[in-house]
Amino acid sequence: MRIGIIGVGGVGGYFGGLLAQAGHDVVFVARGTHLAAIQQDGLSIDSQVKPIKGLRVHAVSDAAGEKPCDLVLIAVKLWDTDSALAAAKPLVGADTRIASLQNGIEATDKVLAAFGPEHALGGVAQIGASIGQPGLIKHAGTMARLQLGALTGERLPLLADFAAAAQQAGFDFNEPDSISRALWEKFVFLASFSGVTALTRCSIGPIMAEPKTRALYAAAVREACAVADAKGAGLAPNHAERAIDFTAKLPGHMKASMLHDLERGARLELPWLSGAVAALGAQLGVPTPTHSFIDAALTLQAG
Repeated sequence: MRIGIIGVGGVGGYFGGLLAQAGHDVVFVARGTHLAAIQQDGLSIDSQVKPIKGLRVHAVSDAAGEKPCDLVLIAVKLWDTDSALAAAKPLVGADTRIASLQNGIEATDKVLAAFGPEHALGGVAQIGASIGQPGLIKHAGTMARLQLGALTGERLPLLADFAAAAQQAGFDFNEPDSISRALWEKFVFLASFSGVTALTRCSIGPIMAEPKTRALYAAAVREACAVADAKGAGLAPNHAERAIDFTAKLPGHMKASMLHDLERGARLELPWLSGAVAALGAQLGVPTPTHSFIDAALTLQAG
């Protein structure tokens, strides 16, 4: 397969790197010192599952002149969505499908608006990964899973091909019955996980071990589920408790990328996570005191 990766951070760098190592034709669109390091020394991944050292890949700053891809994956921070979609245009041909793997719940609608239903897919990435230094992706834990699906629910031959590519590359992939529900399931988890780890400046293990902070996390999850239910997301009735149990089983050292960004003084995705839960709650008449507090407490650091 020919695959385009727009944004070579933890998500794009890990999954794109494994696909390239497996022999697929992957074009990476990156920038700055990270791009320069990849072009000079190759792409490296520090992982207990699939480590890679100095893999030579095709990395560019501009996709103009590149051939169209079978699949394009958007993996930039949420504030860069519009520029990433513009950067992806040269890679989108008549039969190309394009999906966002970003956080939040709004990016898929932007893909749909930019490229239309004949091209847009929904996408979910589940992985703890970040840029350790220019040219190096650090993968925390063992979880590395992608979900892609047509927004109409139809089964696509392209995704059967991608499932085979993912198996060859060595990461988990599935095409869910409802990609919309999968997007909301991730949003419930990530908005809460990001908000509480960033608020406490702490990894998830101590948070879940301490009754007070576990209760804080549980409250955030239940609020996000209530918003999802009000939007008709179709979550299971016990989804909140399942999400809390899932979080308790994560490696204790895991942190959300938003906490990594906070620790290095970078801009935060807060408006699209706890901020979005609070804003949607206000629109829908759903109380969100936990996420509203998180949004207020971190606003001055959001950038």
